[in-house]
Amino acid sequence: MALTAPLVVEFPFTRSLGPVQSAFLTGLRERTVLGVRTADGRVLVPPAEYDPGTAEELRDLVEVGSTGTVTTWSWEPDPRPKRPLRTPFAWVLVRLDGADTALLHALDAPGPEAVHTGMRVRIRWAAERTGAITDIACFEPYGGEERRAHVTPHSGQFADPVTVLTTPARLDYTYTPGRAQSRHLDALARHRITGERCPACRKVYVPPRGVCPTCGVATAEEVDVGPRGTVTTFCVVNIKARHLDIDVPYVYAHIALDGADLALHGRIAGIPCEQVRMGLRVEPVWTGDGRHPDHYRPTGEPDAAYDTYKGLL
Repeated sequence: MALTAPLVVEFPFTRSLGPVQSAFLTGLRERTVLGVRTADGRVLVPPAEYDPGTAEELRDLVEVGSTGTVTTWSWEPDPRPKRPLRTPFAWVLVRLDGADTALLHALDAPGPEAVHTGMRVRIRWAAERTGAITDIACFEPYGGEERRAHVTPHSGQFADPVTVLTTPARLDYTYTPGRAQSRHLDALARHRITGERCPACRKVYVPPRGVCPTCGVATAEEVDVGPRGTVTTFCVVNIKARHLDIDVPYVYAHIALDGADLALHGRIAGIPCEQVRMGLRVEPVWTGDGRHPDHYRPTGEPDAAYDTYKGLL
């Protein structure tokens, strides 16, 4: 049976906002939708900082309507977690009254038969607004007529403007390691560290990839390496990981295991951070029923000479 594992990559993405995006998000908090006018008179919503056609800087902010017209749509029958709505809904592109481009958001509708291109909709504002696109809870059907003239100049000035945006990013996927890494993981579970040797250049790669990245030929010869190795480079981590129960600061290092021609990375423990150095000799430490080394610790051997690992930096 092939090995598989569910993996999650999750982190908060934080960016600073320029004057245009700051005004747009702060406006949403105040139930005001802002766009930006281009030199040829088009109104872009959401506003862009530069004209997508000419790359000209844009700063002429205008207020548009909170009602609009659906230009295209698709139905989501089974919403995933953290979607705008928990019940089935439509993703819609809405051209707000006064705008020349469309805004992507959710439309609360009883079913796909209730949605069509050209239908009129309006913004349903969130009860609590913080200065984010989620301040628009969703769109909802609206029976009014289009008002193309609903555009007024706006200074973009608000009290307590939003200047930084933090967005949670998350990727869920299933990883299948393949033949080479499956053998490697199976060996790690028995406290062995293995690589594979290239039949052409004779380099040993750890972890094995099933193919030599230099020669492009398949690898199959399994080779035991380590377990001891040499720290080639390292960094001191001062930011605590969300799901890692390790106190900061701690050290992550590239470690060239004896007999390997590629350095792997691992955490260094059992020594103060300030004493970790290039050339430090280390060995793996397995804990409990762990399927891989928990960390590496100093062996007490003299440091390795630079010439022995300079080719692995």
